[in-house]
Amino acid sequence: MKSKVALVRCETYEEAVVQEAVAKGLSLLGGIGQFVKPAEKIVLKVNLLVGDPPEKCVTTHPSVFRAIATILSESGVQVQYGDSPSFGTSLAAAKKAGIAAVAEEMDVPLADFKEGREVFHAQGVQNKKFYIANGVLDADGLISLAKFKTHGLERFTGAVKNQFGCVVAMRKGEFHVKLPNAHDFGRMLVDLNALVHPRLYIMDGIMAMEGNGPRGGNPRAMNVLLFSTDPIALDATACRMIGLEPTFVPTTRAGMEAGAGTHLEDEIELLGDDFSSFVKPDFDVNRTPIHAGPKSSMLSFINNHFVPKPYLVESRCTQCGTCVTNCPVEGKAVNWAKGDKTRPPVYHYDICIRCYCCQELCPESAIELRDPFLRKVINRI
Repeated sequence: MKSKVALVRCETYEEAVVQEAVAKGLSLLGGIGQFVKPAEKIVLKVNLLVGDPPEKCVTTHPSVFRAIATILSESGVQVQYGDSPSFGTSLAAAKKAGIAAVAEEMDVPLADFKEGREVFHAQGVQNKKFYIANGVLDADGLISLAKFKTHGLERFTGAVKNQFGCVVAMRKGEFHVKLPNAHDFGRMLVDLNALVHPRLYIMDGIMAMEGNGPRGGNPRAMNVLLFSTDPIALDATACRMIGLEPTFVPTTRAGMEAGAGTHLEDEIELLGDDFSSFVKPDFDVNRTPIHAGPKSSMLSFINNHFVPKPYLVESRCTQCGTCVTNCPVEGKAVNWAKGDKTRPPVYHYDICIRCYCCQELCPESAIELRDPFLRKVINRI
């Protein structure tokens, strides 16, 4: 049977309009009863990368959260929500994103994403151990509310990448250090998805993020909500909307290889509104393939001069220190020069693992990804 992806046009975050759109999307997949039962404890895994206001398009919009939480509550489900942001607390991020206010109004509690337990994942293809938030492990099921965004390391972040927030924040850096290669990191995310196994994926693409995502990019109207039980098919469909080859996204390729879903067009059934009406060929996204990282020390040296590197635009830097704090490398690949916090930090590319945590979390979009000289030369050949 083909994987189903429902597409619903929605051009505003006005609550009544979003409520109708979400109800339509669920109906196209058979209704909410296909995914939950009364009295079950279901966690809404929102995207709370950091605490930014909704208009920046970094996080799941509160109107989308309200719509699905309302439908679940009316179905007799015990609804909770949560995520493990890259820094700060879940509640602080949820407050800034506008989700906490909705949750408080609806009496939807915040699940425990601060503490967690180690879980052995026997079926993992690459990764067999994860430290998962208690809120996820103690729930009956998970519904993933992803955000449609570009991503420096993985090209695109959507349905699959959203579950990285199920890993307790203090443990995320370990994966970046162990798996700096985008393909290995993508395989880890696929294993993680198989472990926590969301029952349904909903992607907020009413306003997406293009350019320097997942935090420093620009809002872009896509006017779409996407629904599926197959995260690979959902992400592949979103990629095709913006002219990005799905197999260039490591999670998409690894997901199909692991049997987690399909990215092939002839194996995906699109439901709802016309796909062509959502296509944005001028969407700002990196459309080049990601090359596998070499392993030997000599090849690693070459790789260090070939893989795009994070670059600090000093005129935008406010010396907030977010990049320094969140660099997972021992010794810090980006750090204050001689401890001087009055000037922009500097990079030490000889130890930089190209995880792009600094670029991902910079609140001023002051860090961009640029090709090293060798990469530019090869690209011209």
